[in-house]
Amino acid sequence: MSKDIIIGYYPGCSLEGTAEEYDRSARACCQTLGIQLETIPDWSCCGASPAHCVDHVLSGALSARNLALASKAGMSAVATPCPNCLVNMRTAGRDLEDPETRKRINRLLDTPCEDSVEAISLLQLLVEKVGIEEITSRVTRPLAGLRVACYYGCIMNRPPELMNFDDPENPMAMDRVLEAAGAVAVPFPHKTECCGAAYGVPRKDLVMELSGRILDAAHELKADALVVACPLCQMNLDLRQGQVSAHKGVEYDVPVFYFTQLLGLALGLPDKDLGLNKLAVSPEKFLSKLEREG
Repeated sequence: MSKDIIIGYYPGCSLEGTAEEYDRSARACCQTLGIQLETIPDWSCCGASPAHCVDHVLSGALSARNLALASKAGMSAVATPCPNCLVNMRTAGRDLEDPETRKRINRLLDTPCEDSVEAISLLQLLVEKVGIEEITSRVTRPLAGLRVACYYGCIMNRPPELMNFDDPENPMAMDRVLEAAGAVAVPFPHKTECCGAAYGVPRKDLVMELSGRILDAAHELKADALVVACPLCQMNLDLRQGQVSAHKGVEYDVPVFYFTQLLGLALGLPDKDLGLNKLAVSPEKFLSKLEREG
């Protein structure tokens, strides 16, 4: 890569709270790989999961506001680590292509969204803008011998006509990044199944079953870790893993990393820059194996 990539950055609400380690590790990896992330000035919530169920135009306006602010700051593209944020931004971008919907959305905004701003996932940024070959060349501490199950979740590449990246049924981008980092990405048939998403409070039983299936599969494949790219998936599979273990009667003890945390380890970044201390399931067994294999 001949020169640094400069791109807008939308962290989203989760990455300033429960998923702070995702933001920290994403920024650290990008800096190491020569990506300059410029945070959208005065960004606000995209509406998360519930907004579009209440008012589609208002939901569109929430993301359109962020796109308008990005455009005002001179950004032609914005990367976001959160799949839900990306879906909302992509949906808003599509809605703004319709003149009548654009008028309805812009009436709600102080800064009208007039210019097109491309929204992409952090994973897409790494694969398409940086490239697997470049990532491989930057690895200083390969994750040799470590078996990882890459879990994409149900909305990372769906709906395909909106997301337009990777295979919606058998995505491979995260597998490729982790393989570039030296890990063994095991064939994982549950990689796009739902973990239960935001039903952890209203339907805890549903999350126990759905997340349990994913953990069962990782456990049976003898994966050293599950790897995710979604704050909500990470919460269900990591923070609630003890509850799922009790519900299913299985002691999983499978650490759940953000893909940026494992990439950061392979890039030689210190643990403190990756937020490994934030994980509910201890990563010590994984890290010890990394030391032995490395």
